[in-house]
Amino acid sequence: MAESSGSPHRSLYKPGSPPWKEAFRQGCLERMRNSRERLLNKYRQAGGNKPGRDQNTFLVQEVIEEEWNALHSMEGCPEALAQLEELMDMAVLEEVQQELIDQEQSIISEYEKSLQFDEKCVSIILAEWEANSLICPVCTKSNLRITSGVVMCQCGLYIPSHSPELTEQKLRACLDASVNEHSAHCPHTPEFSVTEGTEEKSSLLMSCLACDTWAVII
Repeated sequence: MAESSGSPHRSLYKPGSPPWKEAFRQGCLERMRNSRERLLNKYRQAGGNKPGRDQNTFLVQEVIEEEWNALHSMEGCPEALAQLEELMDMAVLEEVQQELIDQEQSIISEYEKSLQFDEKCVSIILAEWEANSLICPVCTKSNLRITSGVVMCQCGLYIPSHSPELTEQKLRACLDASVNEHSAHCPHTPEFSVTEGTEEKSSLLMSCLACDTWAVII
């Protein structure tokens, strides 16, 4: 009676057929792809320092040993084991190692590029936010926030809405125009304050004691 074919791996390791080398190679590459998160964890633990080709890699040796042990654990494949024992003395192992090193570095490079892209996006967002932020003219420290025309600041500045259409850009333009107009005839720096009205809404006021001028900004 003919012997049963047994494990699906057995056909890959029949004597005289070269697929065992390719099976080992493919097994190692697949194991490396499936170990991406484990590789990146080791990379992050190393502080983001990528090992050189002449140095130890992060996972290559582990992947080779794991695949080797997996093949050794196959039952009913004496032919495979006999052929695989020769692998350690063959150039095939060096080829597999080099492919794994290339794949490992490719995974890390892809990860680094994704980090650079994220950092670039964050930098653009921060640059736009800083460019569009408006420093409070009263405390000159915190940023003004305008919501539905209401002007607020962490320093306590609060000016009810004079116009729902008021935005930071519009207020910035009003401030720039008033300061430039004052600077045209007075070298001193004006001060800003909030008028507390009882019957009327509070307003933002620019004044200068040196030239005895004042102007309502909003």
